[in-house]
Amino acid sequence: MIISSKTLAAIVVVALFGGILFSSAMGWWETKSTKQAARFTGGEFAGQADPADIRGSYTFADIDSNFGVPPAVLAEAFGVEAGNAEAYAVKDLESRYGGSAYHVGTSSVRLFVAWYLGMPYTLGADTYLPESAVRVLRTRNLSSEQVAYLEAHTVPDSGAGPAVTPEPSDHAAPGQGAGAASDSDRTIKGKTTFADLLDWGVPQATIERVLGASLPAQPSIRIRNYCVASGLRYETVRTALQAEVDRLY
Repeated sequence: MIISSKTLAAIVVVALFGGILFSSAMGWWETKSTKQAARFTGGEFAGQADPADIRGSYTFADIDSNFGVPPAVLAEAFGVEAGNAEAYAVKDLESRYGGSAYHVGTSSVRLFVAWYLGMPYTLGADTYLPESAVRVLRTRNLSSEQVAYLEAHTVPDSGAGPAVTPEPSDHAAPGQGAGAASDSDRTIKGKTTFADLLDWGVPQATIERVLGASLPAQPSIRIRNYCVASGLRYETVRTALQAEVDRLY
């Protein structure tokens, strides 16, 4: 039996598209990729998606489907236009913050999602978050260690480099540091920063001697938060530093 070229072409077309239609009906044909993050295998969050498995190819919509963090929240955190949020790929943050001296990328999104949801995450030494993301996280229930980390790993929305906006003391006068109250009140309190100590005239070398380490790269970090993050006993450090302040006045 000889089949004409036209008949053969028709058979091929029917077989091709018929196969696609059948596969679609059976749920076998996928027109777009589906991304499933790995799951925690143990502990409190066993069975839930692990933020550490977020990939650069994930879009904000993929994150929403895996973790339930709305694209609008991610857009607010990372300065993305809300209209493009769902299709925005995590890897595109690399170029968005490419002018910064501090890395903002996939690891930043992993950290943000984990802490937004109150999930565990293994910190990296060079994981930074934009200031807008830090503002969103501050609405969540963060530990003192997490707050201290964010204070030292915040990139301004301008992308110029890490900066911390200290919370003013209830009694602070304009131009004074977060923990300063007045020229006559140089008592180290919970909001006192290393920058305050330097303003009060305490030499950097003296501060480093008490800490047993170099002065933090961001002096605006609170002394209490630094101690918590570094495993130091705050009261011991505070007492020693207060003694140095008192020597000057």
